[in-house]
Amino acid sequence: MTIPVPKLKAIILYFCTNTDGRFLGKTKLMKLFYFLDFMHVKKYGSPVTYDSYIHLEHGPIPSTIKNLVDTAADDVDNSILADTISVVRQEGFDLQRIVGKRTFSERDAKYFTESEIEILNEVCNRFGNKNTKYIEDASHIEAPWQKTQLLEEIPYILAAEDDDFLADKEEVELMLKIHG
Repeated sequence: MTIPVPKLKAIILYFCTNTDGRFLGKTKLMKLFYFLDFMHVKKYGSPVTYDSYIHLEHGPIPSTIKNLVDTAADDVDNSILADTISVVRQEGFDLQRIVGKRTFSERDAKYFTESEIEILNEVCNRFGNKNTKYIEDASHIEAPWQKTQLLEEIPYILAAEDDDFLADKEEVELMLKIHG
């Protein structure tokens, strides 16, 4: 993952601010990241976070980001996200809600390109008020998830196999080589 920590925090705050908090659990947050990265690849040829995605039963997850969010839930004192989110467990529910400690601000917006803001908006418009099952199902019909097996890494280039891929496949391959 090559994303700077302040930008990662800004993405999380964007999702916390622009989605229905009742539905924003850890699983949905991981799918929002998936759609941010893969929709950006499809339209502009590069991911936003460059995190490694893994095929899990409930859909793709960004491995490093998931570990950071897990640490925010399980070891708050050692979490680099402690100043950004709280992970709230509700009695009798499996959902571990992600709650931003502040709202997304203009200061956060400076970390993003125009295309990244556009895709962040698209992801939130598409999934912001939907539950986890809805976004999970949406990830399961995408080529990157369908063409990999449980626990396999999901290559970004598989986005080129979806009908909504608009970028140049050779340019995507080159970009991914550069970021290694």
